[in-house]
Amino acid sequence: MTETKMAYNSKVILFLLFSSNLISAMDRFVINYGIVPISKEFQLDATSTGLILSIFFLGYAIMQIPGGWLSDKFGARIVILVSVFSFSIFTGLTGVAWSFGILVIIRFIFGIGEGSFFPAGGKLIADAIPEERRSKAMSVFLSALTAAGIIAPILATSMMVNIGWRWMFVVIGLLGLLFGMLNWFFLKPKAGTSGLNQASFSSRTVQKTTKGSIKKMLKTPMIWALIIVSFSHGFISWGLSAWMPTYLVNERGLDLLSLGMLALIPGVTGVIFFLLAGYVIDKQKHGREKWIGAISGIGYAMLVYLMFHAKTITGVIIFQSLIPMFGGTLSVIIFSMPLKRLSQEIAGTAIGVVNLGMQIAGFLAPLGMGFIIDAFDGSYNGAVWLLTSFGIVCFLAFVTLYSSGKKESLIGEHAPIVPVTK
Repeated sequence: MTETKMAYNSKVILFLLFSSNLISAMDRFVINYGIVPISKEFQLDATSTGLILSIFFLGYAIMQIPGGWLSDKFGARIVILVSVFSFSIFTGLTGVAWSFGILVIIRFIFGIGEGSFFPAGGKLIADAIPEERRSKAMSVFLSALTAAGIIAPILATSMMVNIGWRWMFVVIGLLGLLFGMLNWFFLKPKAGTSGLNQASFSSRTVQKTTKGSIKKMLKTPMIWALIIVSFSHGFISWGLSAWMPTYLVNERGLDLLSLGMLALIPGVTGVIFFLLAGYVIDKQKHGREKWIGAISGIGYAMLVYLMFHAKTITGVIIFQSLIPMFGGTLSVIIFSMPLKRLSQEIAGTAIGVVNLGMQIAGFLAPLGMGFIIDAFDGSYNGAVWLLTSFGIVCFLAFVTLYSSGKKESLIGEHAPIVPVTK
């Protein structure tokens, strides 16, 4: 394949990964705004509200390692297609839930359907993007989450005002099916400059190269550091995304439309910081990401504390807009380092293992914060200290566990390299 065609193929893949991740994030983020009228309709307390926000992540977490393994075994494309169609269908079904219990079941199965998407996307980046550009590619992939932070507030609040929360989920589900069709027709991954053509490997060969990979990964200090940071960062990130809309409405007195407009600002800064982080980390020498990550953990904790203690709405939005400077950096490090330091043949499994920490946190954070808010008679003080402490955990994990050594070649060091010809 010529260099021009390879670059074109990489751009198509990144566009499809970004757009599909944007839709998947929309599915997750609009519930944080929809939960306000949902809680009123079903008369939910904070603990029950937290369960609805959390249960998705339990299903999502369950599929992280299986999703990564399936991507390594059968290829990323088929796993991505199944996942996109699944989460789109269950987004639509969210809008037809008629009781609290049915809504919990739908959100749980929804999480299972979407759970394979992210590790499959990481696997596709490892297969199609050269190593020296993988942090940047991962930052583009991840930036869809913050781009959704720009779109979701306006879309969710305006749709709820005009057509109600139920039709909102139905419309977004239909949009997801459209992007599923785009993936079906245009997602045709080729091998990247690493020269590894995944389609050339038989299932038997892939099974041989991935045998025992999880055990070997779990013996690597870097992986444990990334799992701990993934959980801690996930607790802060999902805790904030789940409860900030409710906090701003109930504690700061914003209405839904004002909430949607103000949420644009941290959404825009989030996209910028994600892309900048990918560019900067790709330029660093091996090992420096350890100290970048450690500093980001401290910065994360400080900004969360300052945001909740700001005297004005303006102060809250300023600090909320700066949080992605550190949160985005942590995300890029967490999900790009396995693609750079571990063997390509286990890229999907590695991303699944690391992302498991973040998705377990996604289940625990909204539920845990809801419980703490109820326990403190509606006060957010206990929840704020909990979030802040996880920023300190990020710092400690990088300083004590993260190895700055050379690339780990756990398996597949001598896997056959199949040249790509056209």
